Amino acid sequence: MIDAQPSIVSLTDAAAARLRDLTKEETSPAIGLRVYVYSGGCSGYRYGMMLEDQPTADDSVLEANGVRVYVDSSSVPLIAGSSIDYVDSLMGAGFTVVNPNAASACGCGSSFRTPDDGGAPRACSH
Repeated sequence: MIDAQPSIVSLTDAAAARLRDLTKEETSPAIGLRVYVYSGGCSGYRYGMMLEDQPTADDSVLEANGVRVYVDSSSVPLIAGSSIDYVDSLMGAGFTVVNPNAASACGCGSSFRTPDDGGAPRACSH
């Protein structure tokens, strides 16, 4: 079942447009963006994103700005309410996450910490 009004994560118009461009040649009707959180980085958690052609039984499946999004159950509480944007600037291009659950982020901008659980901090690596 697809959640048409995503409360877990939303996509900006720029992020949705970039994802539609990236998947325009895909043949699977279930192609979508997998968004997940894993332990790592100097603040404790890192974001991961990849294209996925099928959800798992553990996934929340939603549609955000016309794009299918898959989020596993362990990542949901860490990213609930987040917005994903696509930024193309002189410093580079890529997807960024604005997460209301992040109490702080590392200086390199690739990991975050929550107020309740900061994960296990590690050295920053890019």
